[in-house]
Amino acid sequence: MNYLEFKEIRKKLNMKQADIAKSIGVGTRAVQYWEKGERKIPETTAYFVTNLLQEQQKKLNNSASPVVFSDLKIMNVPLANQYAQAGYLHNFADEEYIESLPTIPFTDDVEHRGEYMCFEVKGDSMDNGSYESYLEGDIILCRNIRQDYWLSKLHYDKWDFVIVHKEKGILVKRIINHDVEKGIITLHSLNEYYEDFEIHLKDVAKLFNIISTRRKNNRR
Repeated sequence: MNYLEFKEIRKKLNMKQADIAKSIGVGTRAVQYWEKGERKIPETTAYFVTNLLQEQQKKLNNSASPVVFSDLKIMNVPLANQYAQAGYLHNFADEEYIESLPTIPFTDDVEHRGEYMCFEVKGDSMDNGSYESYLEGDIILCRNIRQDYWLSKLHYDKWDFVIVHKEKGILVKRIINHDVEKGIITLHSLNEYYEDFEIHLKDVAKLFNIISTRRKNNRR
């Protein structure tokens, strides 16, 4: 996103520089630098303001009531991008490490209860060309599933998952079977070139539901 696009979105949102700075969690001076083209606009910021504009347009289409942005609640979610995922795999339980990660702001369209993480999709194993695909570079918002819930059958017919496997790394997959008695789940890729495989939950460090996906505008 360039500085002209950012400024145009801010004006469409009817927000002052100080207002949008507060929503993003930066100082007003940072917004001023962006709008002068003196500093690069972070991708996480571009995602946020684009999403905010889309939400405004949806609300305006569904209601004649004015949108009050001052009432929006912002949740800043840590992001494990492609370069940070190896570090996350070894430090997922380290609060200081999690706090050191960059964050992506989300508005109150998500439920705030629970532990949230964002991951950047790697590879093409979940890309079959359909609307269900997760493309490389997509940012996925995920909610942690507590380990005591793993003892019951997972709701895999409702969600896709991010599995933090102790050896295989961070996997974005669909679960197609959960053998509760044996503690084994079967993972499926949307891309037909990748075969299904089983893993034991004892080898899983974290398990997340995928809540939503953010994708750049120039991608399908």
